[in-house]
Amino acid sequence: MLLPGNDPEAIQAAARRLADGELLGLPTETVYGLAARADDDAAVAKIFAAKGRPSDHPLIVHVLDAAGADRFARSGLHNTHRRLTDAFWPGPLTIIASRTPGMAEAAAGGQDTIALRAPAHPVARAVLAAARELGVLGVAAPSANRFGRVSPTLARHVVEEFGPELMVLDGGACEVGIESTIIDCSRGRLALLRPGLISRERIESVLGEPVFEPDANAPKASGTLAAHYAPTARVRLLEADSLALRFATTAAAGGLEGVAVYSRAQLPAWRWQAQPADPAAAAHELFAVLRALDAAGAREIWVEAPPRDPAWDGVRDRLSRAAAAFTD
Repeated sequence: MLLPGNDPEAIQAAARRLADGELLGLPTETVYGLAARADDDAAVAKIFAAKGRPSDHPLIVHVLDAAGADRFARSGLHNTHRRLTDAFWPGPLTIIASRTPGMAEAAAGGQDTIALRAPAHPVARAVLAAARELGVLGVAAPSANRFGRVSPTLARHVVEEFGPELMVLDGGACEVGIESTIIDCSRGRLALLRPGLISRERIESVLGEPVFEPDANAPKASGTLAAHYAPTARVRLLEADSLALRFATTAAAGGLEGVAVYSRAQLPAWRWQAQPADPAAAAHELFAVLRALDAAGAREIWVEAPPRDPAWDGVRDRLSRAAAAFTD
């Protein structure tokens, strides 16, 4: 059931659905989420079942604001959290905090930490506000796709994944297009668990301290498995010179049928899609491009590796994990 996200009645219907412990397709500025109330473990279990996601792989809890996050974080958000929320919420930054005992255990995958984010999308915020009036403290909402597959950035992507029975609010194309940056703030030593639109450098400039790579004791977080975000077609991530060489060799052998290419340099491929030179533009369209090439019948998608620049870290991360789903 696809409903317009700008319809107040649809917002209220979505909020009631969440309050009743049911699932909802929810637009955010990053990707569309498969949402359920985070304070109801039985409702959250429906997310894991629908996605085919392991129940120990934690979800991100979406809240309206820092006050909402306080309900899930042990002793509330501390100073580091507050500086991050003041700078980046609402927006595509997830912070990991120590979890309030007994709260959102299923959403946390059984960990003693919880991932929290305040989305900026107006439809998501309207639903969260309406749901809070009905007693919903927060909403767990991983990407609305089957586990490990390409994230959805359009409402129709969600319908394609789960069928017409799921209520989906149409909020248009997701502005950011890749999932949020995740920062672990639960252990004193800050760590970047997943890159996104908000860069490590921006976070360090706000906090005035370094953000490290995760160590072996870092909590589990969404979207951090080695293989993830993969279409049905095989993804090959290649540096520009390697891509050109593979293309020439394969073309000479007459083997380019079904090979799609996503690159900055134009190539006479079976399907060629121009890769934007701007990292934000590339992030915005990335998952939609992978889905479109998949739908066109590509057997392989060759992708030119993004520039080695921090601004591209989020796009490179998603492509690396998509390519890791396939081995020679």
